[in-house]
Amino acid sequence: MCLILSENWTMTSGRDLPGLVRWAREAEDAGFDSVMISEHIVLGPAAASNGLMRNPREYALPGNQDPATPWPSSVVLLSAIAAVTARIRLVAGAVIAPLRHPLLIARELGSLDLLSGGRLVVLPTVSWLAQEYAALGVPFGRRGDLLDEHLRAWAVLWRDTPAAFAGQHYSFRDVYFEPKAFRPGGPMLWLGGAGMHRRMLERIVSYGDGFNPLGRPDPAELQRLAAEAGRGPVPVTVWSPPRDPQLLEQYQELGVERCVFGLAAAPADQVLPRLAHYAEVAQRFM
Repeated sequence: MCLILSENWTMTSGRDLPGLVRWAREAEDAGFDSVMISEHIVLGPAAASNGLMRNPREYALPGNQDPATPWPSSVVLLSAIAAVTARIRLVAGAVIAPLRHPLLIARELGSLDLLSGGRLVVLPTVSWLAQEYAALGVPFGRRGDLLDEHLRAWAVLWRDTPAAFAGQHYSFRDVYFEPKAFRPGGPMLWLGGAGMHRRMLERIVSYGDGFNPLGRPDPAELQRLAAEAGRGPVPVTVWSPPRDPQLLEQYQELGVERCVFGLAAAPADQVLPRLAHYAEVAQRFM
């Protein structure tokens, strides 16, 4: 089970970063498999273009985010969590790769993977807010191309010494990039998003250690492409899994291996019942 640590800051102050570190340690003690922290670098007024959620404790979807929402560095926070935990996986959710140079972000992620003994999981994404790209001077319309080059460049950097890469947007040669990440191929990569377009499928099949959708898209096409590419079924994450046992069995047949839960949206009197349900669901995936 993966626990989403608060990103809307309704359970504690946005300045209480030690509180998130403490919650992660408690999640490990409680038996959770992983904790997730997402990111933005900056937000603009358009972050709330679709209106704010009626319940501010719900997971903030694209276009429903208060521009003033705190977004501390996920890499820094996960590094602090790595220092006080020993087993739990550290999921860097929604790492907006195109907003940095691949050498810089590969250095940060690889160092965190090494520090944590290979417990890092990275969810690279292009994200959705054009104003964030504009503030950082990155072309929003090329974000998909930039992400593709990141994935190709990371594979080289975490494998070769010296490393060389030549792309349309990034290039380097004779780069000595040490130390490498803990795992020979770099941190585990989960890929996914709100939809299942062809380009996303190809990224998952080529680079992904897992599929982490936003919502519950059907992963059947993904598993078919994976089989065509000669790889086994791609492990799939499901968010807030249903109570219906038949649906759970269907998910398992499609490769679902992980469940992601967020407790921040639960009313106080529902936290314990939801935990009991989640524990029951988790048993089905063991």
